[in-house]
Formats: sequence, structure tokens, C-alpha cells
Amino acid sequence: MKYQILKKLSIILTAFLFICSASAHKPIKTLLVTGQNNHNWQVSHEALKQTLENSGLFTVDLAVSLEQGKDMTKFTVDFTPYELVVLDYNEDAWPEETKNGFVNYVKNGGGVVVYHAANNSFLDWKEYNEICALGGWEGRNEKSGPYAYWKDGKLQKDDSPGIGGSHGEQHVYILNSRAEDHPVSDGLPNTWLHVIDELYDRMRGPAHIEEVLFTAHSDVESGGSGREEPLMFTVTYGDGRIFHTMLGHAGESLKDNPAMQCTGFQVTLLRGAEWAATGDVTQKVPADFPSSSKFSMRPQYKEVKDKKKKK
Repeated sequence: MKYQILKKLSIILTAFLFICSASAHKPIKTLLVTGQNNHNWQVSHEALKQTLENSGLFTVDLAVSLEQGKDMTKFTVDFTPYELVVLDYNEDAWPEETKNGFVNYVKNGGGVVVYHAANNSFLDWKEYNEICALGGWEGRNEKSGPYAYWKDGKLQKDDSPGIGGSHGEQHVYILNSRAEDHPVSDGLPNTWLHVIDELYDRMRGPAHIEEVLFTAHSDVESGGSGREEPLMFTVTYGDGRIFHTMLGHAGESLKDNPAMQCTGFQVTLLRGAEWAATGDVTQKVPADFPSSSKFSMRPQYKEVKDKKKKK
């Protein structure tokens, strides 16, 4: 009798562990919001989608807005089925239903990736700017919040007047780790070389940054601020986790898209996305991750036909 009971318990335990294991490896259900941008969103959204799905960790649905200037009241989005939302959007305002749904999604524990120019969006939407922490352009100035930059081993905030958002000429630059023990940056080199890209500087906002992950020096010679700028960081909003990356300016096509083909960009995107969705990172550091003296690229995208490039 005891043997039979133990056998049944063993079967139940095995089944339970199998279910847990299957659940642990279930792809993260992701929504990518795109459709308008002052950047080439037709390239960026496809590159983001393929990068996420190629990892095997994510399944990606698209929420593509109407064209700029159209009736945005029709752009209603249900965020609730998703563990992760990736923002690749910057132009017309969302309808109130979609705005409220997004804020509630984040407050209730939804994960978010803020990608590149998505931090330009929605100057007058308080909650969105708190979720992003820093933003640029679109009329941002000292009323939008302080500048934030890295100096003397910590994040500094500067309330002095001036524009919010700029960048110099695109160039190759070094990323510096500022949170070596964070799950996103754990195991990555302390310094690594990024492929030619924009380097956002003079960003402003509420600046409620949880942890700065990587910074880069915006040198004056290339038209930059002369400061060490936070380019990857985390934000907490309600119960939600936000990973914000300013890297990844979209190229002319999927085949000519160096900043998004950079191994460093793709790996940090994947690690940041997994952390935002789950609070953990299960990915190993790949052998082709860039070093401080050599960058690495992954031109693995498939061309998608009938996609009109934004001019």
C-alpha cells in the first residue's frame, strides 16, 4: 500500500515538474507597438521582431497604428494578454482608451521595452514620461524635468534650462557598464564597442531611474554634450519593470542596418526584454559579444517584401 501511494506521489510530482519546466520555457508573449515614427519604423519594427523571435524566447504580435494624421480614435489596443510590450512608436497621440490601458498594464506588472525614439513620444502625457524616465525633442526643455548624466560614480541631475534631446554625428563608441551585478549586464564586459550609431544626449524627464546599466561618453568632437550619458537603464512604475535602451538607430534597409545588427545591441535588447517580462535573465553571454576593441555584427534578417520605406 505504501509503495502504491509513493508511486502515485512520484507520478504526480514528475507531472508537476514537467508542467513547471514547460511553463518556464514557454515563449514570452510580446506586443510590438509601431506604425508611426520620425525614424524608419518599417525597418526598425521588423528588425526588432526578428531579433526577438530568432532567440526562441519570444513570440511577437504587432500593433500597427494608422498613418500619421488619420483618425487615431480607431487605434485601440488590448495590452492585457501580453507579458511584454515593446515600444517603437513616436508621432500622433493614442486615444484615451489605449493610453489608460497601457498605464494600467504597466502598473499591474507588465514588462516594457522603450526602444530608441519611442522616448521622443508624448511630451504632455505625464505617465508615459514617468515610464520612460528620460525623453527628448518634441519641445522638451527644463519644464520636462532635469538633465541626467553620469559623473563621479553616480547619476547626476541638472535642472539648468535648455533643450531636451540632441545627438552629434553617428559614430562608433564604447559602452561602459555601471551595474555589473544586474541581471541584464551580469557577465557582460565592463566596456564594449558599439557599431556606428546615434548617441542620444541632453535627455530630460522625470529621471526616476532605478538603475543605470550602461553609459557612453558623448564627445564634443562629434557634436556631443561632453558628458557621460545614460543609454541603458531600468525604471520601476507601479509593479511594472521597464528596460530603456537608446541604442539602435534604424538604417535604410534590413541589409543596411548596422546599429541594429550590432551583437551588443541585440544581446542587451534580448536580456533587457527578458528581464522586463520576468525579472530574470536566463541567457548566457554569447561568444561573439563585442570587446572593448572590436565590435561584432549579426546580419541575420530576412528581407520582407512589399514594405514601403519611410522617407
